[in-house]
Amino acid sequence: MNTRILVVLSLAAALAAGSAGCSVGAGGSGTFSLLLADATTDAYNAVYVTIREVDVATDDDAWSVVSTPNRTYNLLALVNGVREQLALTDLPPGHYTQMRLIIGDLPDAGVNILSQAHPYANYVIDSEDAYHALKIPSGLQTGIKIVYGFDINANSTTELILDFDASKSVVVAGSSGLYLLEPTIQVLSTALASIVRGSVTRASDLAGVKGALVSAQVYDPTAADAKDRVVVRTSTASADDGGYEIFVAAGAYNVVAAKEDFAPAGAAVTTHEDETATQDFALAAADYGEVAGSASISGADDETFVTLSFRQAVTLGGADVWIEVASVNVANGGDYKVDLPAGDYAVVASTAGRTTQEAAVTVSAGATTAHDVAF
Repeated sequence: MNTRILVVLSLAAALAAGSAGCSVGAGGSGTFSLLLADATTDAYNAVYVTIREVDVATDDDAWSVVSTPNRTYNLLALVNGVREQLALTDLPPGHYTQMRLIIGDLPDAGVNILSQAHPYANYVIDSEDAYHALKIPSGLQTGIKIVYGFDINANSTTELILDFDASKSVVVAGSSGLYLLEPTIQVLSTALASIVRGSVTRASDLAGVKGALVSAQVYDPTAADAKDRVVVRTSTASADDGGYEIFVAAGAYNVVAAKEDFAPAGAAVTTHEDETATQDFALAAADYGEVAGSASISGADDETFVTLSFRQAVTLGGADVWIEVASVNVANGGDYKVDLPAGDYAVVASTAGRTTQEAAVTVSAGATTAHDVAF
């Protein structure tokens, strides 16, 4: 089992996490606000996850229940600034070391995007409106633990956002025929965050493009492991009019807009605390092909998976960088298919405990390029 919790620390949060902090219960109380958002995916029509309980822990690993939402959330609805309140409560001042999400096994009484009762507590609705239950790996039975230090101060509010990345949290069914929930969650502090917003249009007539995937990426050519040289911090889908909004920690990003039938477009964007940066994209039409194959990991169980990242070399802001155009998680023994604009790509394949693999592939318009991965 390979659960990934990717924590993004602002400077203030990093200092808080690394300091001893004051003891919990130092008098008075502060407010703890926890919001849920999603870095979206266009691979499914809906991704539902039931969160039964939210806990926090202190320095001495004493857990406290701060919320019992017992709700089934469609992660793909939590984009473009839409967020759900997971917890809002008073806590004793002090330093808290981690959080825990308890995943429910019974759905709430609501209905899904097809106006039907939830068939499972955790599931996806694919592009053909078929249901697939999400298996919870055995390692998550005690909850999703998120190691992230934060302080609660008397008479003030600490607000955090859990960015639940649906695109990297759902694993394509493998030889077992199952779909797996492998959570990838980023944590953002609203106190030191920023916004990138703009619009995605067609270059031909400047009409708004609905459903374009807009992501904020970081390129680090010095990273020792190839999988870490391009990291997608968060993403969203453009609205009906092509507008989008991304909530990110202040910093430098390569913002990329991608949509099927178009060539991806990117821009180098630097954001500052409590400010909004504007970046528009005009997408040009492109011919598409596909990459298809299988992924296998010798000696691994069906809860282990491979992440495939499809990357292109581009020039943004005068610098030569690599961007991720698409990615997919494939369970051990499973097959995959990814549609891509015609062109040259690097495929970076990674899985826990094995050496990352890199390969060059060329995608031709209207054709299928075979690419199997074996660890």
